[in-house]
Amino acid sequence: MSFFKKLKDKFTVSTDSVTEKFKDGLTKTRDNFSNRVNDLVARYRKIDEDFFEELEEILIQADVGFETVMELVEELKLEVKRQNMQDPKDVQSVISEKLVEIYQSGEEAPNELNMQEDGLTVILFVGVNGVGKTTTIGKLAHQFKSEGKKVVMAAGDTFRAGAIEQLEVWGERVGVDVIKQGAGSDPAAVMFDAIQSARARKADVLLCDTAGRLQNKVNLMNELEKVKRVIEREIPGAPHEVLLVLDATTGQNAMIQAKTFKDATNVTGIVLTKLDGTAKGGIVLAIRNELHIPVKFVGLGERMDDLQQFDAEKYVYGLFSNLIEKETDEE
Repeated sequence: MSFFKKLKDKFTVSTDSVTEKFKDGLTKTRDNFSNRVNDLVARYRKIDEDFFEELEEILIQADVGFETVMELVEELKLEVKRQNMQDPKDVQSVISEKLVEIYQSGEEAPNELNMQEDGLTVILFVGVNGVGKTTTIGKLAHQFKSEGKKVVMAAGDTFRAGAIEQLEVWGERVGVDVIKQGAGSDPAAVMFDAIQSARARKADVLLCDTAGRLQNKVNLMNELEKVKRVIEREIPGAPHEVLLVLDATTGQNAMIQAKTFKDATNVTGIVLTKLDGTAKGGIVLAIRNELHIPVKFVGLGERMDDLQQFDAEKYVYGLFSNLIEKETDEE
């Protein structure tokens, strides 16, 4: 049974709303990527070096990342040789299988958040200004609250004009308390207050916003370290997650940001926003494979419930859904 057939059996017999969100949210990438792969296999009658060179180009242009592309193509060559494949169409299913394998390699359930069963879970959000950090915090607050959890948000971005007010708007929208101080105040002091307030309210989750002035990189990273020290002093083992928010539409610039923050702080996961707005959704694989940081959430639209926990198989199904449905319908 081909990997396409397995994905179809898994996701289209009783297609759920989350799978549909991945399918809809990856439309631009699918139109760019899988359609070009489809054109490629239609033009070639045999699998040769020219075929693989064009495939490399398609993958690189989808922002899959150079290292990941080289690894993927080498594995494809071995698989083609092992199975004695002759028809280029047979490679499409193997590509999808290898993409899932690359993402999942060496990790068990990497997209699960480290939630505390007993006591307060503290999640720290980092990232440059303009990537959708505050919106992500608001959407996650909505998710947690809909699961019956008591949530508090901390307005730790005290420098960007309007950042505190923006978080307050989200707090009102989802019905969650926001702990704040005045503009320009010490972010670490805000975190201290937020922890005390969250405890007093017997909250389950504390979501902490931070500044994102990457142009003042040294000061920003020192500030993040101070915030983390205060949190850890008050709650040993916290923050339980440090989520780096990246804008998928910025492509390789997002990779540069990820490397910068990874070097400066212990990033435990990525939130990739605006994946629905880019034709280069392969950045998910580049981040995971080259930086070894799991993508925990992806933004697949503007609505409150369009921030979804990342799932490698649903991601690949979203990338190849047109080819999957066509191939399996022909069987």
